[in-house]
Amino acid sequence: MLAVVGATGAVGTVLLTLLSERADVWGEIRLLASPRSSGRVRDVRGEGVAVRALSEETLTGVDVAVFAVPEDVAERWVPLAAELGAVVVDGSRAFRTAADVPLVVPELNGEDVRSRPRGVVASPGCTTLSMIVALGALHREWELAELVLSSYEAVSGAGRSGVEALRGQLAAVTSAEAAGAELGRHPGDVRRAVAEGQGHAAAAAAAAGGPGDPHRTPVALNVVPFTGEMGEGGWTSEELTVRDETRRLLGVPELPVTATCVRVPVLTAHSTSVHARFGSEVSVGRAREILANAPGVVLCDDPAQGDFPTPADVAGTDPTWAGRVRRSLDDPRALELFLCADNLRKGAALNMAQIAERVAAEGAAA
Repeated sequence: MLAVVGATGAVGTVLLTLLSERADVWGEIRLLASPRSSGRVRDVRGEGVAVRALSEETLTGVDVAVFAVPEDVAERWVPLAAELGAVVVDGSRAFRTAADVPLVVPELNGEDVRSRPRGVVASPGCTTLSMIVALGALHREWELAELVLSSYEAVSGAGRSGVEALRGQLAAVTSAEAAGAELGRHPGDVRRAVAEGQGHAAAAAAAAGGPGDPHRTPVALNVVPFTGEMGEGGWTSEELTVRDETRRLLGVPELPVTATCVRVPVLTAHSTSVHARFGSEVSVGRAREILANAPGVVLCDDPAQGDFPTPADVAGTDPTWAGRVRRSLDDPRALELFLCADNLRKGAALNMAQIAERVAAEGAAA
């Protein structure tokens, strides 16, 4: 039996869609969420399944539990689920750094699901997952020596509140610009007024952010060079997480990784601009061959014909898409490339589904 905990959230909803699309290895699928969601009906494999409140009772008898919940909920309930006998696949940050909890991307280190002394397997964050399968394939060929990246992250990475905030801000800016045009104001002045809370009252309230808005500044028609929480030395928690997770997944504990994580006004799909330096000289032709044949990667790389990955193209798809593959102008050991992936699918729900299926397969083999 599989339990999906957080079945009514943004990632949980995508997970239910994936379970309906993938091979049925589960039999019964139990949907769990907070008490306020109890009784809601969600479609799973063409059948309506009622959501039940998360409790010790509803976790009893579960073989594998996939947790698509916030960190504080995972900290409370994941250990209990494991004590009750379930193998837990957790998508939050709660256990990713624990030495006795494997951090798994099935295309890279799927065998690590076997070593889970606490009964828990962690899934990485969406930014790491949006790029790591492609980088892992290149690393196997040339051994990554240094990584410098900038991520361009969709607002759905902040959950439904991020999506709602962007939509509200876009509506607000449109309204404010229309009002500004009537008064002969420059659109840039209108946007600044909205952001500063000085424009049309309703527009200003929406654009400046209200309760539940996860963005520190308006993201509509803007780029925000800050995601996560403030960390040490001016680095954000998201940037430090990408560094730590990449090192652990590739098995290179001292790998130099520099990340700048940026929120952009895109609903779904994270993009990453990558400078990857390797231990030996690289070949663009070989890099394209590796990426074209790597599991979970699609090569989309003919920019002269407009063929390169964008969020609009990859949203709703499973792979990481790779394009703009170039050798560095100044370093024959370095590649430049652009990666793009749906942050709700491979960036979250799909990776957890793949881990759960690997756990089920390992159990059947045993």
